[in-house]
Amino acid sequence: MGKWMDKIYKPKLVKFALNIWPPFWGAGIQIIAISEDFRQVQMKLKLRWWNKNANRTQYGGSIFSLTDPVYSLMLMGILGEQYYVWDKEASINFIKPGQSDLFAEFLVSQEQLEDILRQTANGDKCFPEFITHVKDKHGNIVSEVQRKLYVRKKPKYREESEEQLAS
Repeated sequence: MGKWMDKIYKPKLVKFALNIWPPFWGAGIQIIAISEDFRQVQMKLKLRWWNKNANRTQYGGSIFSLTDPVYSLMLMGILGEQYYVWDKEASINFIKPGQSDLFAEFLVSQEQLEDILRQTANGDKCFPEFITHVKDKHGNIVSEVQRKLYVRKKPKYREESEEQLAS
């Protein structure tokens, strides 16, 4: 993300852009809310005729897509221009069929954020892990998704940190 992107990377704009983004829109994924500090996101996966599987329940790929870029985008909003943030790996545990619209809430705690900042302070890589429970309209867990991210200061900010530490 460049400096110009930092200026426009705001929760309302991110929400709007992702809600019209073809992969999300086509899958029936909707962002319900993004907190002003990017630390909380609520999302919905609509059950539509085109995202049902052969058993007439939520297609597993759509459930997985519901969680795809969310934590990366949240950390980009929180950490800003100084950091690279990418998805590194992910896994999903399907617990029960999704027979209704599905919901997911994503949270970055103060403790998680402090841990990321501490681990990356000297330019080191960090691989934070997040667990998301996807729930049906009754609050029953349908799947559990684990995401591991790659977070690291960009080289020009690593150099500044090292210089600041030396002085």
